[in-house]
Amino acid sequence: MLNVENIDLYYGAAQALKSVSLNAEVGKVTCLMGRNGVGKTSTLRAVAGQHGIAKGRIVWEGEDISGLPAHARARKGIAIVPQGREIFPLLTVKENLETGYAPIQRKDRHIPDTIFELFPVLKDMLNRRGGDLSGGQQQQLAIGRALITRPRLLVLDEPTEGIQPSIIKDIGRAISWLRDQGTMAIVLVEQYFEFARDLADDYAVMDRGEIVLSGSGADLSETEVRRYLTV
Repeated sequence: MLNVENIDLYYGAAQALKSVSLNAEVGKVTCLMGRNGVGKTSTLRAVAGQHGIAKGRIVWEGEDISGLPAHARARKGIAIVPQGREIFPLLTVKENLETGYAPIQRKDRHIPDTIFELFPVLKDMLNRRGGDLSGGQQQQLAIGRALITRPRLLVLDEPTEGIQPSIIKDIGRAISWLRDQGTMAIVLVEQYFEFARDLADDYAVMDRGEIVLSGSGADLSETEVRRYLTV
């Protein structure tokens, strides 16, 4: 469903991505791994339309979307859970979830029960302000907000960062469940090797703005991958 084809991306004169190619299929998790600063988040921003590319193209469901702005991509079923969560701290949990209504049709503007089944704590805290939640609870809220849009492509940027182990397990189970529904493709950026290994159907590893390893999750070599994860 998603084909990222030989994209280059710049921040001013600095080149962040060099001929990066990445694919993601419905019913599968594609894990993108690498150290800090190697271009993982830039790749996700390019997919979501948050930063323009200088070369190559991004194809979604057979359509070249390289020139579409972020809001138009959201309407086409692309949702991103950003690094650092970026929830609205002064809005309630319910209001944060409702911000996901923007790209969807009016008839779909309700909170699906599925979100509360995946993350029961959100139902218990609907009227609490987002800023009062723990880091792990905020991460669940950020994922729930993305799911409100009924995405067909879900992009997650380091969802385990700064999260307690019990909630990491909850997030892993949620991603597995979403994958198994067979209705969306999932791209997961992750540095926590064990988490990525357990979820990856396919994987790619980045270094210095380029893809240096890729393949099936079944063939993922811990020794090779860890060479590009350790500082």
